Amino acid sequence: MTGGTTPAPPQGLTAVLRLYMWATALAPSLLGNMARKGHLAQGADATRLAERFGHATVPRPAGRLIWINAASVGEVASSLDLARDLEAATGARLLFTTTTATGAETLARRLRQAIHQFQPVDTPTAVRAFLDHWKPDLACFMENDLWPRLMVETGKRQIPMAVINARASKTRTRAPRAMRALLSRAALISTQDAVTARQILNLGLDPARIIDTGDLKAAASPLPVDQDALHAMQNATRKRPVWVAASTHPGDETAVLAAHQATLRAHPDLLLILIPRHPARGAEIADMIHSAGLQSARRSQGGLPATQDQVYLADTLGETGLFYSLGPLVFLAGSFGDEGGHNPYEPATLGAAVLHGPRIANFKLAYAKLTQAGAAQQVRDADDLGARVASLIGSAQLEEMGKAACNLSNATDEARHTLLARLVPMLR
Repeated sequence: MTGGTTPAPPQGLTAVLRLYMWATALAPSLLGNMARKGHLAQGADATRLAERFGHATVPRPAGRLIWINAASVGEVASSLDLARDLEAATGARLLFTTTTATGAETLARRLRQAIHQFQPVDTPTAVRAFLDHWKPDLACFMENDLWPRLMVETGKRQIPMAVINARASKTRTRAPRAMRALLSRAALISTQDAVTARQILNLGLDPARIIDTGDLKAAASPLPVDQDALHAMQNATRKRPVWVAASTHPGDETAVLAAHQATLRAHPDLLLILIPRHPARGAEIADMIHSAGLQSARRSQGGLPATQDQVYLADTLGETGLFYSLGPLVFLAGSFGDEGGHNPYEPATLGAAVLHGPRIANFKLAYAKLTQAGAAQQVRDADDLGARVASLIGSAQLEEMGKAACNLSNATDEARHTLLARLVPMLR
């Protein structure tokens, strides 16, 4: 397949999409109020709230501009290497939009040269103001975060569009005509797997515009690790056995702490490194640890784990790679509740074995690949988590799981290079 700049012939808007466009035009405050509340609830910079209504807070740079719409941390992480490749191949500047403050913080740490703005709400005034200011030369929508007006208005301006790393979606089954109308505006759609590619093909779209590159998360570079900080942690733990519970949400900590208490009976010197998804919850979680009768230290307060500490609360941003490198066994939270799981390739690329709960809809294929390779295992609940951690710590099986994780993660960059070859010719 060869790349091209000709946009896909757009399908007419369906009744569902016309109703959506009409409602959000007549009552823009519905989306605006949600955006305002979300911005404040995330603890985002209040002076940047205007960005969510299309008002830029920085000038547009001269020259060509590639816009990457990446909703949150996961989408940002999966797009970083591709973004660097695009920048190097074209010399264009990069503009990222996210809906979450954590996505913005991830970008600021890992791709500092990129411009960041919060994604505009899907109202006529906000979308038009955003596009009037930025005038992107290529628009890349990551995964399944497809807002109707944002895509329709981008297409009207004849800005080449690509949907990158798309995953399976129930919406395509429930509203196939509406999804066909939106996706027909994209000149290129890359998918995480063959199932998603077939799902999109079944909408009746041009097969030449659909490529199954595999999940970009699997080909992503490892999370950054500060070697000085790693050596300091290694010295502080003094070869104690360590396990990590990462990206915990409210409710997860109760299960994790119960599992750790049970595991301490078999491994009294075991250290749990607990990484909340949102570090702002650090004080709340510290109180939970204390109420559970466990000794702890907090990363945000500058402490290192002491001999008597049973839990190390890693309530900081940007250091997850450090703790994945330290602990050979990682439980990825967000898999007991409604969150849908988190990216298992991140610990796997750093050689950690992965445990997870049963609710992993967002990363089902990734976990299946890791499980098949022998690098991941599912646990049912807190009791099962405690039993599994106790049996794996210090075992030959854990060592084999770590090796399997490394082998699977040493995949080639073929997927990213294939995608790059299709995207570069699209840049108008």
